[in-house]
Amino acid sequence: MDANELRNLQAPIKDRYRSDPEAALITLRAEGTLDDQNVACKVETGRALAVAGLHPATGGSGLELCSGDMLLEALVACAGVTLKAVATALDVSLKSASVLAEGDLDFRGTLGVDKTAPVGFREIRLTFVLDTDAPQEQIDQLLKLTERYCVVLQTISSAPPVAVEMRRHGAQG
Repeated sequence: MDANELRNLQAPIKDRYRSDPEAALITLRAEGTLDDQNVACKVETGRALAVAGLHPATGGSGLELCSGDMLLEALVACAGVTLKAVATALDVSLKSASVLAEGDLDFRGTLGVDKTAPVGFREIRLTFVLDTDAPQEQIDQLLKLTERYCVVLQTISSAPPVAVEMRRHGAQG
């Protein structure tokens, strides 16, 4: 796909959202079911069933996916797709590119060993490695726009309000 094909693909969508802003408001959803045998949760990914469990640092077997890993994988996926779309739109030629996300956790917080230790990532680092002949100004613009338009990066960077509730099975909400 080149820049023109991408523009042609997205033009009618952008026009619709300009004329009907409500059409752009979409609710994404993820759902999982607790495993009745193990400390695990089965999550429907849209393509397959992913089973998330405890990280080995918290007693997990390592056979299930760690939700922290899944968060970083979602970040890598979103950042990679966004990078590719922005490079295509700007006509920046990438011979190859890779994306790496690393996050630091203190499992004392997760396990309740130390009440002052944070639960969750203390720091996340996102790195892009590009093989390109593009000038530095284009690479800088590519990074700026990738950061700006990456949904997962923007979500974890800005920490939107999150509402949490617990309901009994069959209860209406």
